[in-house]
Amino acid sequence: MLTRAPRGTKDILPEESFKWHYIEENIRKVTKLFGYEEIRTPVFEHTELFQRGVGDTTDIVQKEMYTFLDKGNRSITLKPEGTAGVARAYIENSLYAQAQPIKTYYITPVFRYEAPQSGRLRQHHQFGIEVFGAKEPSIDAEIIGLAMHLLNKLEVGHIHINISSIGCPRCRPDYQSALKDFLQDRYDGLCTSCQDRYYKNPLRILDCKEDTCQDLLKDVPVILDYLCKECSDHFELLKEYLTAMGLQFQVNPMIVRGLDYYTKTVFELIASEGKFKGTVCGGGRYDGLVEEFGGPSTSGIGFGMGIDRLLMVMEGQKTYIPDTRGLDVSFVTIGDKAKTEAIKLVTDLRDADISSDIDHVGRSIRAQFKYNDRIEVPWVCILGDDELDKGIIKLRNMKTGEEEDIALEKLTEVLKDRIN
Repeated sequence: MLTRAPRGTKDILPEESFKWHYIEENIRKVTKLFGYEEIRTPVFEHTELFQRGVGDTTDIVQKEMYTFLDKGNRSITLKPEGTAGVARAYIENSLYAQAQPIKTYYITPVFRYEAPQSGRLRQHHQFGIEVFGAKEPSIDAEIIGLAMHLLNKLEVGHIHINISSIGCPRCRPDYQSALKDFLQDRYDGLCTSCQDRYYKNPLRILDCKEDTCQDLLKDVPVILDYLCKECSDHFELLKEYLTAMGLQFQVNPMIVRGLDYYTKTVFELIASEGKFKGTVCGGGRYDGLVEEFGGPSTSGIGFGMGIDRLLMVMEGQKTYIPDTRGLDVSFVTIGDKAKTEAIKLVTDLRDADISSDIDHVGRSIRAQFKYNDRIEVPWVCILGDDELDKGIIKLRNMKTGEEEDIALEKLTEVLKDRIN
């Protein structure tokens, strides 16, 4: 019986992996431009980390985590998001003792046990930014600018920046109280999940996707009206800095990130055109997270960008992704002596950074040509006993069909010139 991939997972085959390479290479180039360094954290953590950081009232912790007991009877969870693990690493490795801020990025798989659907897999891949030790709103603007710089470099169009503030532990309780007062008479009309949120985390009701709940939220109090002076000043400076960077944005007070650790700035980057529309990047500030984990009081901010979803947006917009697959040159050999010599020549070419290969299947001469035509290799070297006796090799341009004789010792030099 065939064993299939688990539901909600996807194989990334060779004909698609070059697209991922393209995105990842651009991520590394852009993060270097902005002064960010890569961090790699384990794919699983102690479950408590996510319960404390992400929040017990979130859908992620309540319903969506892959949690299991290991052989030591310890509760372990596959990472459902990247921030908590980086915050743990920041404390455990005393990064707070280094020059601040610590500016990091990662490319990692994340795991959510949710109903598989378009753009949402149970294992998906995330590009994330995490910055610790920077309290000024200029860093908020910077990471939004970094995300937009990447999307522009990838030629992703029709992206809208939505920003808001969800306050801080000092001013948010006043808004939560006003929100509960507003929803009190509407409680019976809320969905079951939002009725539970009403008591545990009323702010997350704003993020509900149920039409009935959205209808009840018309004329809901706006959180921006309840910000304390510090949060209000922070938000005004963020808008000023984004404008200075030439970035257009919209203030959307209904943004509520799905994780409990957010404070002050929250934002989303939304694709509005193409086959796939929706959020491609979301993030915000989490100034109390490191302290929640037992570290020193430290400012934090970051975002997550789903690579699977980004690729869907790019393909939906028919964004050009260069196909970097394929060999520079392949060999057609006739006879055992010719194959041995070809192995030597291929080794020399690879040492010179010229991608090359020979037949490993034992094909006939005709089948070798047919295969090379099928894989669309641009140059083919033909080598048999006659060529060996003369110290030459035939070089065929597969596009024009033209052939020329090249001295064996000159092959690498000639191909370097032709390919470059």
